[in-house]
This record gives sequence, structure tokens and C-alpha cells, in this order.
Amino acid sequence: MLMPRLIRKLTLRFTLLFLFLSSTTNAAATTTITQRFKEAPQFYNSPECPSIDQDEIDSEAEPDGDNTIFCSEHAVHVAMTLDAAYIRGSMAAILSVLQHTSCPQNIAFHFVASASANASLLRATISSSFPYLKFRVYTFDDSSVSGLISTSIRSALDCPLNYARSYLANILPLCVRRVVYLDSDLVLVDDIAKLAATPLGEKSVLAAPEYCNANFTSYFTPTFWSNPSLSLTFADRRPCYFNTGVMVIDLDRWREGDYTTKIEEWMELQKRIRIYELGSLPPFLLVFAGDIVPVDHKWNQHGLGGDNFRGLCRDLHPGPVSLLHWSGKGKPWARLDANRPCPLDALWAPYDLLQTPFALDS
Repeated sequence: MLMPRLIRKLTLRFTLLFLFLSSTTNAAATTTITQRFKEAPQFYNSPECPSIDQDEIDSEAEPDGDNTIFCSEHAVHVAMTLDAAYIRGSMAAILSVLQHTSCPQNIAFHFVASASANASLLRATISSSFPYLKFRVYTFDDSSVSGLISTSIRSALDCPLNYARSYLANILPLCVRRVVYLDSDLVLVDDIAKLAATPLGEKSVLAAPEYCNANFTSYFTPTFWSNPSLSLTFADRRPCYFNTGVMVIDLDRWREGDYTTKIEEWMELQKRIRIYELGSLPPFLLVFAGDIVPVDHKWNQHGLGGDNFRGLCRDLHPGPVSLLHWSGKGKPWARLDANRPCPLDALWAPYDLLQTPFALDS
């Protein structure tokens, strides 16, 4: 009797040990970058670009000796999230920004990574492909938002890093007063300085392309619309859908209005009463829809990744194109790797810096 009981005990222990080691391996894999990337060419400013020097840096600059670009109002400040899962898209986005701007040396990149990510590895990966890039990597404490996240229709939308855009005013230095936020699944084919220069008027906090033909009511549940104390949130404004993957944000005004707290309050309510379904977008709509500066649609030709349920190929919206955005479930690098690309994925491919095993050095 003792022998079978002992065998069962040992089997249980080995099973638990195997499960522990498997989960540890899987967790480590999320912070490992298995891909290798080519070095991008260096890009230089045109003669008309404003010079950035230490004389213009204000007293709020951090005294680390490296503030000339990162606190300059003449620089174009770009914020993006950074993680191992989307690093290939991030590299393509960076290349597209640099390639199409007249003043690439005047761009300061601010990358936000999860506190659980291997920031050193992410930093080294960016540096190896862009040795001359001016960038910083900031850590985002997942715990500050993870308790506020409600499950949505797609698990990828529930990643805490998706919510980092709501905390940029807290994460970036105070001397950064305006930033262009970009998702990692897009490429620019126009000068980002034009987007960054969008006038925000006397009081607007952010600018983004609006889509007033979209069914705005669908972003919220019947519970929300049937409750007058909630639906009256939009009573004094004409709310339209906007995609939060491309935004120009006045960080000074954001800080003054404490908009992070306003977004968190809606997320806290969502935990008690389900008022929306789709990740980090609805809280932004609740706070800002109807109060933003509209930007030309060419700056966010979004939805190229198809819808959230089926891998559909999408066409471009009518009109000119300055930015292509593969929002949705399908990402161009995954479809290209699977030999099932959509036609527009060919527009992303030239910015792909992935080093393939069969690549020949020129």
C-alpha cells in the first residue's frame, strides 16, 4: 500500500514542478526578443531645420547632461509603447518616421515599456538598428492600472501597456509639453512635423482624426445609454469616434486638468457597471469625444488590420494618405510571415527591418 501512495506523491510533485517550470519559461519568453533586425540608414536634417541647443532648455530640465533634445520645444516629441511582442512593428514605425521627415535629427523618441519587460534588451535592440536615434525608455508600472482593467472582446486589448497612453503626462518629464503618440502597428509616409504642429487652440488637450459617420453609440452598452446620469455625459458636446493610436497631446493642459484621474474614474465605474466593451478606447471617448481638435483623416488611415473577429482585408479610406495604421486583429508582419498578406501589407513591407536567415549582406 505504501508504494503506490509514494508513487502518487512523487508523480504529483513532478507534475507541479513541471507546471511551475513551464510557466516560468513562458513568462520569460514574453520578455525575450528572438528576432534580429538590420541596421537602418542614418538620416540627416535639411538645411532649413531649426537648431537645437542648450540655451533654449528651461529650468525644468532634468540635470543629467542629456536634455538638449529631450526638453526642446523645437524638437518633435514622439511617444510609443515598446514590448517584445510588437517590436517588429515598432522598428518599422520608427524607420518610417525618420525616412519621411525633413528634420530627423530633431526628433526625440520616448518609449514606454512595462516594468516587467527587459528594458535593457529593448533599449539595445533599438540602438543596434538606430545607432544615432535620440530616445529614452521609460518604465510603466503595470500595477497602477491592472486593477482597473475590465475584460474586453479581444484579450490583446487587456494588456496593461495599452493603457500607458493615459499616463504619458506622468511618465514623461515635465519639460515635455507636447507629444505625438503613435501605436506600433503603423507607418508614416509624410512628415511627422506637420502632424506635431497641429494647432490646439486656446484650451484643447488633444487632436486626432475624427470619424463622425461611425456609430458612436455602439462603443457603449445599453446599460450606459439607458442611465441618464451616464448618457448625459455627452449632453453638451457632439461626440464622434476617434482612434487613440494617433494623437497630438498637450501634456501641460493634460496635467493641469488631471485627465488621467478622469479616465481612471470611468474605468473604476466600468468595474462596477459594464458600460463599454472595447479596451482602453471608451474611457478616452468618455473624457474627450466632442472636445478634440479634428485632424485630417489622411493622418490615420486606420482599420487596415481588419475587424476584431475575422482577418478581413481592408481598403484605404477615400482621399490622401499620410499614415497607414493596421489597427484591428491582423498585423502585416504576421500575415506576411504566414504567406497570407492583404494587398495593403505590401506598403508596410519596405519598412520591415527584420533580418531574415537568408538575407545576403550587400
